[in-house]
Amino acid sequence: MVCFRAKNSLRRVSLKMSQPYTEDIELQMKEVYSRLPEKNRRLYAGVEASKLGHGGITYISHLFSCSRNTVLRGINELLEKPTLPQERNRAKGGGRSETLEKTPELNDIFLLILKEHTAGDPMDEKVKWTNLTCYEIKMQLLEKGFKVSRNIVRKLLKKNGYVKRKALKKSHRRISKPKCSI
Repeated sequence: MVCFRAKNSLRRVSLKMSQPYTEDIELQMKEVYSRLPEKNRRLYAGVEASKLGHGGITYISHLFSCSRNTVLRGINELLEKPTLPQERNRAKGGGRSETLEKTPELNDIFLLILKEHTAGDPMDEKVKWTNLTCYEIKMQLLEKGFKVSRNIVRKLLKKNGYVKRKALKKSHRRISKPKCSI
């Protein structure tokens, strides 16, 4: 007998199979399942459900608190040829595109802002820095209509060859007083 909540009511579902795993094994399985990435969770649920046979999908979906469709999709993925390389979880190109790629004019505006605030090393023309903080640059970009984070500002600084200027520690020479001899 398995208990679960559905729409704020406690339902008891009688599974047609006896409980195939002990509570200790179930806890270990849940721990492994919780540590896996999305696709591997489906595959693991599919393997376990396939091993159990009739009623295995329902049992595993209740055990892992996932949808029956997730378990079924895992079983189907086991039967298919792999479409993604082993080291990837999602297809290449998935996710949000970078702000720098979406708005190429951002770099030009960024350089315009820094034009008056740039200094450099007279001995090395490649080394340049700015007296503006990332936050100040971010706020000036916001005034120009570009909402960016400080991380984007850091990427722009790196892309355009700016380095973080570190204040040099000056060592003060100690003036020694002559010792008086009595």
